[in-house]
Order: sequence, then C-alpha cells, then structure tokens
Amino acid sequence: MARPPDWVIYTLVLAALIGLSLGQRENADAPPAPPPPDEMEGALLGPITPFDPAVTVNAPDIPFQPAAGTAFSIAGEGQWVTARHVVEGCRRPAIMVGGGRAVAADVRLAPRADIAVLHTAGGPAALPLAANQPLRKGQRAFHPGYPQGRAGEVTSRLLGRETLRVRGRGQREEPVLAWAEVGRTDGLGGTLAGLSGAPVLDRQGRAVGVTIAESPRRGRIYTTSPDTFGPAVRGLQKADEPLTGRTVTIDNYGLVADDLRRDLRVVQVVCLSA
Repeated sequence: MARPPDWVIYTLVLAALIGLSLGQRENADAPPAPPPPDEMEGALLGPITPFDPAVTVNAPDIPFQPAAGTAFSIAGEGQWVTARHVVEGCRRPAIMVGGGRAVAADVRLAPRADIAVLHTAGGPAALPLAANQPLRKGQRAFHPGYPQGRAGEVTSRLLGRETLRVRGRGQREEPVLAWAEVGRTDGLGGTLAGLSGAPVLDRQGRAVGVTIAESPRRGRIYTTSPDTFGPAVRGLQKADEPLTGRTVTIDNYGLVADDLRRDLRVVQVVCLSA
C-alpha cells in the first residue's frame, strides 16, 4: 500500500493538536452587548456643581390658596408621593378615588426639597422606584397626571441639571432636572398646572423623580433630582413590595397613563375646605 505524502500526515497531526487545544480552552466569552441606547441619549448626567444654570421662581407671600395636583403610589400600604407645594399649608389634603369621593391623607414634608409623602389607610399597587438609577442627557421621560385638573400626560427629554431658586414664601434653593417637553395629550393646550406631583417615568415604567414646575415660554418641565428624590423615599418601599412595571413608549404612553389612573396608582390630590 502506498504511503501517504508527508504533508498529509503533518496536516492531520496539526489538526488533531489544534482540536485538543481548543477543547481544553477556558470559555471566558462576555455576554452579548446590551441594546444600543435611544438615538438621542447622550452622556451620563454628572453630579451637582456650582456652575449649574439657575432658574428663579417667585412665590407670593400670601396665605395658602387651595390647589390641586397629582400623586402616585409607592407602597400598597398607603404611601404616596406628591410635590410639597401642592399640600404645604393645607389642613385637609385628600386623595381623589373616583365618583367624587376623597380619602383623607396625613402629610410629611421633605425638609429641603419640593417633595411630600402622603399616608392613607391602605392603597393600590405601587409604582416601581428607580431613585438612584443613572440618567442620561437626552433620555425620554413620561409624566402622567392631572394637568388643569383633568386626565393628561406629557413626554419630555432630559436637558441637564439646574438650580431652582424660590423667592418669597418657602424661600429655598434645590437642585432640579430640566426636561424639554416634546409631546402631550392631544387637545391639551396651555399650562400644565395640576401636573405637579406626577411621577417621572422612565421607559421601564419606573419612577425616577417628581414633576414640580414648568416654564411654558421655554417649553421646559422641572423635576426633582436623584439627590433629593432618593433620600425622600428611602426605606418607604419595602424589598418585598409587589411591583409591576410596564414598558412605556411614545406610542403607548397615553394608554399606560390611563391604566395608571384607572388603577388609582396615579391620582389627583386636593385640599378640602375646612
């Protein structure tokens, strides 16, 4: 029988050695890369600095005037979050639960931020919180609530940090986030008054802050920053809290907002007359 050429033998031996080597190699491949961010998302939001732009709000130094706003559930046992200025000075704040009915609420005001925590005797399922979630400039947010005292919602894009300076009653300074309004409920024109206290939802349906103010001329919405929102809600949502988030997009955010209001996870806050 004819002997095979040397090159054939060498090729077979080399192939066997390579196969043995690959079979014993450690598999340390990284997992697949995450999906790319939204096309408008940019760098991570940086920390507070003394050079952040400032916006000034004048609060008239007059007796408390009853107002209405929005709140959202953060614990099924009856814990809610709203904007401080909605209920500050109100003797009888209440949560509207439909049919003209209201449930009385106790209030705890955050000391250095436009945030208040309401307490009722029981409540609906909570919204997931992402108080310390890293934020990116350009990322989208959704604000479901009760602008002008009726159901409505807004979507926005994160611009960056600013400092909110309140002059007059309740004078203070606090870090806030500025968002550019890019969409709202069809037919909703004019002011967003009444949206104060609404959750700032990310695309996973998690609350990353509280809506607190607007600048209609500039088309901006101002919300709490993680630096104030995190401490205000720390420990209020238990680790075993049953949470259900829902992906939110520009195509479904109106429907998601309707569901949240229908389930009383996002409600209207009012000040009842004495």
